[in-house]
Amino acid sequence: MTKLIDSKKGFLFLSLLFVLTGYGCFPSYNTQTGEYKNFFQPSDSIPDYSNFKFWAAHPWKKDPSDSIPLSLRKIPIDTSVDVFFIHPTSFTDPHLNDLVWNASLSDADLNAKTDYTSILYQASVFNGSCRVFAPRYRQAHYFSFLTKDTLKSKAALSLAYKDVEAAFLYYLKNYNNGRPLIIASHSQGTLHAALLLKEYFENTPLQQQLVAAYIVGLPVSETYFSLLEPCATPTQTGCINSWRTLRTGYMPDYVQQEKTKAIVTNPLSWIKTDSLISRKKNEGSVLYNFNRKYKYTNSAKIEGNILWTNRPRIFFSFLLKTKNYHAGDYNLFYYSIRENLKQRIAAFTLKEKSMQ
Repeated sequence: MTKLIDSKKGFLFLSLLFVLTGYGCFPSYNTQTGEYKNFFQPSDSIPDYSNFKFWAAHPWKKDPSDSIPLSLRKIPIDTSVDVFFIHPTSFTDPHLNDLVWNASLSDADLNAKTDYTSILYQASVFNGSCRVFAPRYRQAHYFSFLTKDTLKSKAALSLAYKDVEAAFLYYLKNYNNGRPLIIASHSQGTLHAALLLKEYFENTPLQQQLVAAYIVGLPVSETYFSLLEPCATPTQTGCINSWRTLRTGYMPDYVQQEKTKAIVTNPLSWIKTDSLISRKKNEGSVLYNFNRKYKYTNSAKIEGNILWTNRPRIFFSFLLKTKNYHAGDYNLFYYSIRENLKQRIAAFTLKEKSMQ
């Protein structure tokens, strides 16, 4: 059975400087995407994705994914491409009832938490080049990645994936209309995105519509996909970008114990190299103040299965004790990702025209 890579430790959050405290997950057990999807399903019904309330982001509703940092607002927007974004874990209530392993979509507080963390600081990176679709789904609780009760964990993840799958199929039938498409995700979302790519893109007509995938925050084995390759250049299309961000010099046990090579992209250079890319190449991070551009905050270097970066050069950064920058996987490289989207879309469009 093909697997995503094994991880053996829980996540750490960034400080309030990164505003993303309180969401995301860093799996601690063997996340076998091919195995969890067919486990027992609770009786709850799959959301009706014709109703906008079941979308955290949608082009025809106002939501935080529409937000644009102040310094980018005068740049023309081209939304000829769609992104289907799968948000990370925000269901982290420590008072988990043993019978409640999946989030309720009617939980207004949880929905707001998702919207003003992941959707604002991650999904919005795509709005300069894409229509943004991000479904609400009955995400598995964070504890699903830590527990030894694998039966309940797999059932919770299976339910979450079924919602994501239903949302994607609804999107395809009602909104896509043959448009180029990007698949993007973070953390738990990447678990579901990888399976979605494997089931609906590899060796199917949809593969020809895939501009690229940005599936971040969870280790993805280089051998997980048989046809979709890791991105090796800034303009390669139909390929996979993925990374996990840790502080330079930090190599935790759970990474050292991973048995297969992970896809690791450097989000400052977008080329397949283990060279250090200077922080001077980082045109902007988006941190606590969404409208402030933090320039030259951090470098990036591929080191084994992870991405190393220095402690971000921002005011009071010496107070940032964590070495795990999981919650900053997107927003530390916000401007670079936004620019790379334009590069890949331009290359995809040129290739499409040459084939006509």
